[in-house]
Amino acid sequence: MQNTVKKDKQMYVGEFEELVLLAIMRLREEAYGYQILKTIEDIAGRSTSIGAIYTTLERLEEKGYITSRQEPGTPERGGRPKRYFKLEGLGQEVLLEAEKTRRALVKSIPGALRHQPAAL
Repeated sequence: MQNTVKKDKQMYVGEFEELVLLAIMRLREEAYGYQILKTIEDIAGRSTSIGAIYTTLERLEEKGYITSRQEPGTPERGGRPKRYFKLEGLGQEVLLEAEKTRRALVKSIPGALRHQPAAL
């Protein structure tokens, strides 16, 4: 029973973690900190900070949902290396589970997310 609880807890992602995972999926091989931030701001319309992005990336990597690789620095970046992130199979699974859970919850609410005329 304890393994089931642990697995369920591991397979859970918060809303912001989900946005970061989806941004990585969208960016594919171009998924690095600043591009992830811009994708979340541009597509999701949500303002965030680079610190929040990197904190979340570290947590997602610890959970095994993503991996990262570091590329050597370039003169354009002042010699600083660039770290790229990749969505792993477990990350894809957790995104599918989150979508399935959301759909089931919305489906269980009569009239949920359907256009309803404003009350007069």
